[in-house]
Amino acid sequence: MAEKPSEEPRPESAVPPDDAWEQFLRDSEAGVPASAPKEPSARARMVTERLRALDEAHAAAAGRKGRRFGRSRPVAPARPEGWRTGPAWREMDGRASRRRTVWSVVGVLTAAALAVVAVNPSAALSWLPGGLGGGGADASGASASRVDASGVEASGVEASPLAPETARPSGAPGEAEGIPTRERPFTGSPAARWEAGADAIRLPRAKAVNGVPAARIEEALRGTKEFLAAANLDPAVLKGGEPVKALALVDPLEADYLADLRAAVRRPTEDNDPVSAFTRFDPEKVDMVGHVRVRGRMTVAPDTAAEGRALITADYTFVYGVARVGGDETTRVIVRRVLQVDAADPSRYQGTEGRLWIRDLASEIGNDDCREGDGLINPSFFSDLLSASPQAGGTRDPYDRSTSVSREDECGVVSRT
Repeated sequence: MAEKPSEEPRPESAVPPDDAWEQFLRDSEAGVPASAPKEPSARARMVTERLRALDEAHAAAAGRKGRRFGRSRPVAPARPEGWRTGPAWREMDGRASRRRTVWSVVGVLTAAALAVVAVNPSAALSWLPGGLGGGGADASGASASRVDASGVEASGVEASPLAPETARPSGAPGEAEGIPTRERPFTGSPAARWEAGADAIRLPRAKAVNGVPAARIEEALRGTKEFLAAANLDPAVLKGGEPVKALALVDPLEADYLADLRAAVRRPTEDNDPVSAFTRFDPEKVDMVGHVRVRGRMTVAPDTAAEGRALITADYTFVYGVARVGGDETTRVIVRRVLQVDAADPSRYQGTEGRLWIRDLASEIGNDDCREGDGLINPSFFSDLLSASPQAGGTRDPYDRSTSVSREDECGVVSRT
């Protein structure tokens, strides 16, 4: 929670007020220069500068609620080397309480899409309306699709899941073969071996940190997990519903941010889009298929700015299987959220019991377009790439958790979905 401003009395201003100068000028004309305001001493200037710096520090602590978010679109399978496809992202600065990064794929040239068909026609055509490459089964065959949506190899043998993430990875995961279908939406994705659902959000052991009791740390950890699950896994929210549970977890004392979140959900705008915090799709356009895959970690560290405060950081990537309503085309959306929550000693700082004080929420969304303000994630499918224009901007791997969330203000392209 933000610290209360210092109540230490201030020295007189280092700059004489206007009325003092006016009096000095009048006295000077009358030959009474003794009333001239005196320049403050070096000590007074030093104290004034110190208090100004403290004010700035308090203001910065109270305003550290930057929210960043990103969006993107899908890439085609079996693409030639160097072919830029798929999802893009961009970060957009909004109000002080909401900053976000958006990745959006605006598409690929028709010639490039045709090149994919030439390289792997069965895989590419299976993305088209009607599933021309082979219907519900993997068009690439068992040899290309090693693991299905449940983490089961094509041979029927269960694939070993990845061990839980305990530290930042050293690099991006390797490429996976195959293309997604309704039955196997995570085929061709590193997420095929990820855990599913809220169970993948593991809590570190709670212990006292920087003067914050272990019980308070544990409460904040549990609340952080509940917020992530309510914002990114709740079926009603995924279908475009209001994130009632997530909103109820935010401390009402964080009034401005909470008001922004509620306004974003009810009246989305370009500067205040709810997908910066909540994963929401249009149920009239896409079906959710398979169980959401989750990977990440949660850490606790002392807040070096003040005694009696700790900072919880939750860095998680959520991968969603989505299919076009009324069709077989299937793709994925990758959402990375980095949530920072303050945990404070209740004997020193004010806060509402059982609620979260959110300091920062940074997000990247892979496979969404660059449109802002509709309040929903809008994934692209392979057939969309045939008529879309190329997207300018940098390329990024949405599965690469070895890097920090980007702060760039641009629309770019993700290398895969």
